[in-house]
Amino acid sequence: MGKRDTRVDAYIGKAAEFAQPLLQHVRELMHEACPDVEETIKWGMPFFQYRGPLANMAAFKQHCAFGFWKGALLIKDNPKAAEAMGSFGRLTKMADMPAKKQLTAYIRAAMKLNEEDVKVPARAKVRRSPPRTPADLAAALKKNASARAGYAAFSATHKREYVEWLTEAKTPATRERRLAAALDLMAQGKSRHWKYA
Repeated sequence: MGKRDTRVDAYIGKAAEFAQPLLQHVRELMHEACPDVEETIKWGMPFFQYRGPLANMAAFKQHCAFGFWKGALLIKDNPKAAEAMGSFGRLTKMADMPAKKQLTAYIRAAMKLNEEDVKVPARAKVRRSPPRTPADLAAALKKNASARAGYAAFSATHKREYVEWLTEAKTPATRERRLAAALDLMAQGKSRHWKYA
């Protein structure tokens, strides 16, 4: 038997007035089509679980979103999907929702994917080329052995963070200050965002 979560009640209750009937409709249909569905809150929004993540919904100031965890395998070529998070784009009224029969079919298809333990294909990894060291940074590193050693030990990502920080400076004075600060951090072996690591 399915399980409702009082936090979902609270989420729907706090949503904008236009969103409440949309969220309630999705919730009721999830329980009707999948009697064993369990509700929870993940990443601050209602999720529906059935042998793993099944679907989620969210309310924003001017629209709602609803999507299937494995939506890429269920819904092909939906131009509205690019409008917002979820599988159906921006939902602002009941007419934006798929028909009950269609949505029920999607829910049952999503259940079947979870029952069969079908995995969503992994996204292709984007290969980025190593960052090109700007001339002023290269010249400064030549003069500072400890900063040069620190920079050489960094991964391409950490090097890119420093290069982007320098090249995004709007004035030469800002770039000089950033270069001095970067050399100091590199000499200590610290990445650009070392405080958050």
